[in-house]
Amino acid sequence: MEHLRAANVPSCMDAKRWERFESKFHVEPNTGCWLWTAALDSYGYGQIGVANGRSGTTARAHRVSYEHFKGPIPAGLQLDHLCRQRCCVNPDHLEPVTNRENCLRGDTVPAAHAAKTHCKNGHAFTPGNTYRTPQGHRRCRECCLVAERTKKRKRHRPNRQRRKRAA
Repeated sequence: MEHLRAANVPSCMDAKRWERFESKFHVEPNTGCWLWTAALDSYGYGQIGVANGRSGTTARAHRVSYEHFKGPIPAGLQLDHLCRQRCCVNPDHLEPVTNRENCLRGDTVPAAHAAKTHCKNGHAFTPGNTYRTPQGHRRCRECCLVAERTKKRKRHRPNRQRRKRAA
């Protein structure tokens, strides 16, 4: 896989470590993903042992690959797999993004809610019709007004006398 070697890129791996790394993935011809075939963590990300002085530790393989080919990951950012394959270590499939951006790009509940353009009653989430709670959640102003009116109506109903049933 000579064509995969980075030219003129500062490397975090020497030739021996690169050979070891290279032996732990294969290139998927249809997608171009470099699929990690060695150890995976419980979330499906590739793991590789890295030397840390006398003791060794593990690192996520996609991070090692990105740092080898592209350089350090900017502070405060995390790598997003553009291919949506957690075991992919192809640096061209990785992009440094904020945690928020990474979550919103994924197949998550927050991403699904953020993609909604209308509330459950069909009102559009426009800047004028959207209320943000202190926790950052969106609420439909029209639905909040209807709920408030209903609540007030129930509070201000005159007490009706119950009829006694004939025994």
